[in-house]
Amino acid sequence: MSTDAERREQVLTEYRKKLQKHKEIDTKVRQLRESVKGLRKDYDKTEDDLKALQSVGQIIGEVLRQLDEERFIVKASSGPRYVVGCRAKVDKAKLASGTRVALDMTTLTIMRALPREVDPVVFNMLQEDPGKVDYSSIGGLGEQIRELRESVELPLMNPELFVRVGIKPPKGVLLYGPPGTGRATWWAAAPRWTRPSWPAARAWHWT
Repeated sequence: MSTDAERREQVLTEYRKKLQKHKEIDTKVRQLRESVKGLRKDYDKTEDDLKALQSVGQIIGEVLRQLDEERFIVKASSGPRYVVGCRAKVDKAKLASGTRVALDMTTLTIMRALPREVDPVVFNMLQEDPGKVDYSSIGGLGEQIRELRESVELPLMNPELFVRVGIKPPKGVLLYGPPGTGRATWWAAAPRWTRPSWPAARAWHWT
C-alpha cells in the first residue's frame, strides 16, 4: 500500500510541475503576442512614413556596384555618386550593376528597382516595317550579295559544310560605306529569320 501511495504522490508531483510549466509557457506566449502587436504597429507606422517620403519625390539613379550586403554605390541622374542603403523590401539580388533605381529625395535610400529605360526613338525604329523587298531589288551588288549570303545565311542553313571543311563559320558581317550604297535595302531583302533588329541595322553592323 505504501508503495502505491508513493507512486501516486510522485505522479501528482510530476503533474503539478507540468501544469506549472504549462502556465509559464502560456504566459510567455501571451507576452510575445502583445510584443508582436506592438511591432506590427511600429511596422505599419514605418511603412506610412516611407510612403510619405515617396510622395515627396524621388531621384533616378543607377547602381554602379555593391559594396556589401547593405550598401551600394549609385550614380544619381544629376551626376554625383553616393554610398547608400537599401529599403528592406527591395530584392537586393536584382540590384545588379547598371540597374536603374529610385532614390529617396532626403536619405538617398534605394526605394525600388525601375524597369530598363527605353529610348522612344529606338522604340519607334523597332516598329518600322521595311516592306516587301528581295535581292532582285538591289542592283549592281551581285558579288556583295553572294558574299553576304555565304557569311550569314549559309552558316545557319548548312552548318555541316563548315564542319566538313574544318573552318569556323563567320560570327557576323560589317556593312560600311557612304549613304545610298544599299545597306538598309540588303537588310530588308534578307530572310526575316536572319535579320538583326532594325536599330542594329541602322547602326550598319551585324554581329
